[in-house]
Amino acid sequence: MWDYSEKVMDHYRNPRNVGKIDDADAVGTAGSLTCGDQLKIYLKIDENNVVTDAKFQTFGCGSAVASSSILTEMIIGKTVDEVRKITNKDIADELGGLPPEKMHCSVMGYEALEDALKDYGGYTDLDDIRETKEKIICTCFQVTENAIIDAIKTNGLKTVEEVTNYTKAGGGCGKCKPAIKAILDEYWAKQDADKPKLTQTQKILKINSIIENQISPELQKDGGDIELVDIEDNKVYVKLRGKCSGCKNSHMTLKVFVEQTLQETVSKQIEVIEVQ
Repeated sequence: MWDYSEKVMDHYRNPRNVGKIDDADAVGTAGSLTCGDQLKIYLKIDENNVVTDAKFQTFGCGSAVASSSILTEMIIGKTVDEVRKITNKDIADELGGLPPEKMHCSVMGYEALEDALKDYGGYTDLDDIRETKEKIICTCFQVTENAIIDAIKTNGLKTVEEVTNYTKAGGGCGKCKPAIKAILDEYWAKQDADKPKLTQTQKILKINSIIENQISPELQKDGGDIELVDIEDNKVYVKLRGKCSGCKNSHMTLKVFVEQTLQETVSKQIEVIEVQ
């Protein structure tokens, strides 16, 4: 059974801004009914490029409803420039976290929002938004190469299983899994190419310093802590202490905070593993 935050449950039971805007300035869709999840989002945008209203219609699980609901609250009152900076990670964080197997619901919200911005004719600075013709990697769920790369980049994904959790790619027949693995390998190889190479001893000392001086103090602020147990190549084994130990959001703490901090400061190949 998955653990959901109170905020997820609240937005599932009492979704905000459900419905349709007949004279919407932008409309975006993501997902498909054949895949089991679909979202349509409507935006009203004034002459100052401020989103004045947002509504959604969705078909899917409770996480899809909650992600769509919180997203509308996040964007109302913001400028288009501000809205464009929202990622699926922001959606999940605003909900207090989602189970790994349900992160694709936050990605669907991000993709629907991006599609709506592309539809917004009054906004012209869209150079970095995807071209309409994209390479399909997962034919079962119509997941594109760009969607997979976006999910990897935003969430620091390392495995095919994680990509499946966030995008559904590979969750059908599985024939696309080698292609997903190739995308992962190429992406992370490029990320590490420009970084100065550390010896294993240098890497261990740097990881230990970052855990002691950056990560641990942040966790201690909320009554938690972290202990470095071992390092094997790029695998960092840690044990959570205090309030972090046994917390239902401990996985998010490890992956979103600890692992990403080490990836950004040491190597994109770092993988953090919890030791019980």
